[in-house]
Amino acid sequence: MSDFDERDKEEMKETHDSDRENSLSERSDGEGADGGLTASDAAGKPDREKNDGQGEKKSSDYEDVCFMCRRPESKAGKMFRLPNNITVCNDCMHKTMDTVSQFDYQGMLNNPALMEDLNKNLSGKGFPNIRFVNITDLQGEGGIPYKQRMKKKKPKKEEEPVLDIRNIPPPHRIKAQLDDYVIGQEHAKKVISVAVYNHYKRVATDTMDDIEIEKSNMLMIGPTGCGKTYLVKTLARLLDVPLAIADATSLTEAGYIGDDIESVISKLLTAADNDTEKAERGIVFIDEIDKIAKKKNTTNRDVSGESVQQGMLRLLEGADVEVPVGANSKNAMVPLATINTRNILFICGGAFPDLEEIIKQRLKKQTSIGFNAELKDKFDREKNILSQVTVEDLRKFGMIPEFIGRLPIIYTLAALDKAMMVKILKEPKNAILKQYQKLLELDEVKLEFDDGALEAIAEKAMEKDTGARALRAIIEEFMLDIMYEIPKDDNIGRVTITREYIEGTGGPIIDIRSTSGENPDHLRAIEAKEQNS
Repeated sequence: MSDFDERDKEEMKETHDSDRENSLSERSDGEGADGGLTASDAAGKPDREKNDGQGEKKSSDYEDVCFMCRRPESKAGKMFRLPNNITVCNDCMHKTMDTVSQFDYQGMLNNPALMEDLNKNLSGKGFPNIRFVNITDLQGEGGIPYKQRMKKKKPKKEEEPVLDIRNIPPPHRIKAQLDDYVIGQEHAKKVISVAVYNHYKRVATDTMDDIEIEKSNMLMIGPTGCGKTYLVKTLARLLDVPLAIADATSLTEAGYIGDDIESVISKLLTAADNDTEKAERGIVFIDEIDKIAKKKNTTNRDVSGESVQQGMLRLLEGADVEVPVGANSKNAMVPLATINTRNILFICGGAFPDLEEIIKQRLKKQTSIGFNAELKDKFDREKNILSQVTVEDLRKFGMIPEFIGRLPIIYTLAALDKAMMVKILKEPKNAILKQYQKLLELDEVKLEFDDGALEAIAEKAMEKDTGARALRAIIEEFMLDIMYEIPKDDNIGRVTITREYIEGTGGPIIDIRSTSGENPDHLRAIEAKEQNS
């Protein structure tokens, strides 16, 4: 036997003896004079048991994942359990054993030069230029975070009905909740309310009299800033089913830099807390869908346009898709989950900026001459020209026919006018003006806007031609000085924004807190008296 084996045995014996002494001392400290537990241990024991039970319950809800190939237990089979909660599948364990058995470790230990280096390094501070990683320091059990672990499927006998058809919110109730946050767009709110209601019913019934109900995916078209994304985000807060919002601008064909097409479903899986059964009945909104249109006049491979549309066909139609868990692309270190997209409702939205010109060219071909004839410049002044869109217009824009055919419901959102802009400023529950009023309330200052100021803000927003997004930009601009000056003076009690301040010809009306109860608006009374004189 070599010196290395003898010293190894001695170290193991010393470690065993020290562990035994520590356990005996801990046992003696935990027991009282009569051999029972002390009061502190008795009080802390239920808490420790409770925490241990919560940790075991959390870990038992998720499948074990192989530390090497990242396959879940449902695909790789039964796992080998190693220290530090590491699990390895049967295939990886056999491959590791086959690889290890190829080396002659006995010959390595009989090498005098190698043994001299080992003894030299072990007697010092350790191996040079080598750092050992503590697996328990990594997030999750066994070095695998929970966001990359699938939840275990429930047995068939424990499955509960997905939804109760009597508790499904009707379309008018869904629309009424959307009205509290979204101004205008009545047709769009009706369409999306009916589509979500039908989706609830499809999920609740699955089949009805042996008639399979197909899903109706939607395509939402509207100018920038009209409320497409905001409408779906509001819907996400109101629904009980998982809803994921994805962006099509980063999608590329498989094998190229960017997010894989399956990452859209991966975000839905994350929203469902990695529960595949819950994700298979969710809703996915794909924003900026016009960015994957087919490129024109190019000889290069279109990896982010037509190829993405072709890859999304099976997602929209319904198929078993392998999606990465907790990541945006497939790789060897990310586990994969199989999800059926047959019951997933897809809502696509985009601005389609050049689509208006395509519609105008089609409509101008129908013009005529003579009395009561329609002139060619008639459609140049048409504001909601997108409402006359057809499938042929979308095909000319760059969307392939197979992709459009899988989106049977096509509807448009109207462009915002001045009246709608004013309503957006003050009527929704989380209106922009209410947000700033809440901010100033924290400084005990009341913020008011007169009707002229609201109209001036709406007019400036119409000039920017970026929709409702321009409202916040304008308000941020003229509220900067007010938000900066108010904390300086504690005597300011109220600030009124006027049209003259928005247009740059005057300033806001500032009211000082009055000590007299008869005239709380002392400063305003003085200004009114000066104007009358």
